[in-house]
Amino acid sequence: MNVRYSNSNISGFKKYTGLMVVCVLLSIAFVAAVPSVTAKEYLPPTYEYTNNFYNSYGEPDISASVLGDTEFDRGETVTIEVILANRGVIYGFKADKGVGTSETLHELSLDELQYETMRTTAYGIKASLVSPTDLIDVDPATNSHTLGELYPGVLPGNPMEFTITLSEDIPAGVYILELPLSYEYQSEVRMTAGESIILGEPNLDHTSIYTNVETTLQIPIVVKPAAKFEITNITGSLVSGGSSVVNVTYTNTGELSAEYAIARIIAMKPLSTARSTRVLGTMEPGESKTATFTIDSDVGTLAKNYGIGSEIKYIDEDDEDAFSTSMTISLPLNEPEGEINVIRLAFAGIFVIIIVLVIKNSRKKNDSNDD
Repeated sequence: MNVRYSNSNISGFKKYTGLMVVCVLLSIAFVAAVPSVTAKEYLPPTYEYTNNFYNSYGEPDISASVLGDTEFDRGETVTIEVILANRGVIYGFKADKGVGTSETLHELSLDELQYETMRTTAYGIKASLVSPTDLIDVDPATNSHTLGELYPGVLPGNPMEFTITLSEDIPAGVYILELPLSYEYQSEVRMTAGESIILGEPNLDHTSIYTNVETTLQIPIVVKPAAKFEITNITGSLVSGGSSVVNVTYTNTGELSAEYAIARIIAMKPLSTARSTRVLGTMEPGESKTATFTIDSDVGTLAKNYGIGSEIKYIDEDDEDAFSTSMTISLPLNEPEGEINVIRLAFAGIFVIIIVLVIKNSRKKNDSNDD
């Protein structure tokens, strides 16, 4: 098939081709004139479409204090109430951009000054209590607290409560608990200058930039000095079905003296004692004294180690009755020499009876087989 081109078709084709060439050349020139994205550090929209008229100086200044007494006894479980206070102040402003004769910019700058006053408010506060020693245990169930915001000069409605337990073995003295805090504050304010519609938020007149802060506050507590007792030596042993003399040495390992100290034991069956207390007298810190007890055991008592409870009653530094923590006197019980143990004898008798029954049963079977 022959195709014929008219002069008008050829002329139109030339015009179309020329237009395409021009478009391609313009596109190449445009691409060459615009640098690649990686070659330019674009400012975020919040900076590109905002103005900063002032820089303010100051930030939150958070401190912690304990409500109530901070002196505790060893072995005590207590709840510490901690309240946070914000003493942050703004101590200056510095102009960053002039407003000229523009009333609009002047109004925006005044608005920014108002927003800048929020710089000292702390937001999103998270707090936890950390013990510096294993002798102070912080209850994990009470160890996480949050606070939405903390304004300068305004105390929170409720304190943060932490439950701690002091070990019976903790020495008296001052201990510093740590209170790590994390929060953020408004570190910069920029006005949108009426261009927030570009950001998709037409009602936004300013934008805020926040800075995260992590700090650690200190909570001091005091463990009171007091007398403290330990059993440092035990001599003697128990005898099944008889009486035994046991010597128990007590030592005051605390920081204060104990007046009119009396040692007491608590013997439970199969053990007993006719006299459960012994007077030790005044015991100074580091001093040891020995008490002698007579302990009886029932006949047939099983030979093993027995634990006998003991405590000391004394007059403390406030002239009040005080008691030591419970202590344990560990004693072995031996069988009396030259006597047959009743329990062993019973077991032996049972064993003999079983043997006799087995022999009789075997003889009956043999007699049946012979018949």
